[in-house]
Amino acid sequence: MSHKEPLLIVDDEPANLAVLRQILEPEYCLVFACDGASALEAVKKHQPCLILLDVQLPDMDGYTICKLLKSEPRFESIPIIFVTSLSDSDNEEAGFASGCVDYLTKPLSAGVVRARVQTHLSLVRASKLEQSHRDAIFMLSVAGHYNDNDTGEHIWRMAEYSEALALEVGWTLEQSKILGLAAPMHDTGKIGIPDSILRKPGALDQAEWAVMQTHSQMGFDILSKSDAPLFKLAAEIALYHHEKWDGSGYPNGLAGRTIPESARIVAIADVFDALSMNRFYKQAWPLDKILDYLKNCSGTHFDPDMLEHFMKIMPAILEIKQKWNLRETSKI
Repeated sequence: MSHKEPLLIVDDEPANLAVLRQILEPEYCLVFACDGASALEAVKKHQPCLILLDVQLPDMDGYTICKLLKSEPRFESIPIIFVTSLSDSDNEEAGFASGCVDYLTKPLSAGVVRARVQTHLSLVRASKLEQSHRDAIFMLSVAGHYNDNDTGEHIWRMAEYSEALALEVGWTLEQSKILGLAAPMHDTGKIGIPDSILRKPGALDQAEWAVMQTHSQMGFDILSKSDAPLFKLAAEIALYHHEKWDGSGYPNGLAGRTIPESARIVAIADVFDALSMNRFYKQAWPLDKILDYLKNCSGTHFDPDMLEHFMKIMPAILEIKQKWNLRETSKI
């Protein structure tokens, strides 16, 4: 079965083109070029999913072609495999330095060529899938705050705070990064809250507050539809990030360590950032006032040990805050 996007094979020797055609044509759609200029034109015309590129060509060497393609945003993600008779380590190093993903030497083994091509195309598919996940995360995160005034960069900033705190309390780097992706979706459930409540300029009355509290469960209901670990974590955070250490939070009145650690992390990051930012109904609090408030909420709203760790990494938190403040300023 041929792939929709072709493979581009570049070689000035017809015999070499014929060998690669025989190896790959049963499975892939192929296009061919015999020199650098025609290779560059073929890339523009056909948008290949992978390029098999000879180093020694009549008009320019393969390293130059590779560097030219990697300098173009449209083409930089196309994997390039050098296929050449130059087998010494210096040439191989030059190939990788120019941006190739693999280096095959002639004479070619059909099995090796097929395996390398399949491996690198699988990596491309995995990369595209990861990007689609990130796009979904971005859209869900923005959707949760779409009708919530003046959030600015809040969801991305608090996510980075959450990631830093997770690392501090012993999460692995990978776990912390997943938390950083999950945290921005904590208010996804606000999609279901009426605009009249989200945009109300004054305090909510008892009935309105009851409606507002339902966003935790709605966020969980949306995000828990996926079995992916990332979205399971996001669903957990959405449901529990308004629980409080003393049991006075919502929606389930959990207390202490019965509240998932992910939600305890995000709760601190979320409140710190909310107090740090200007909103239509308040000015940003000064840092000393924020820190006093957090300390006063230790053991009631927040996990005391978790808050102690957050205070310990405050220099790093402030660096993150400054970075995002500069981004916001640059958009004005």
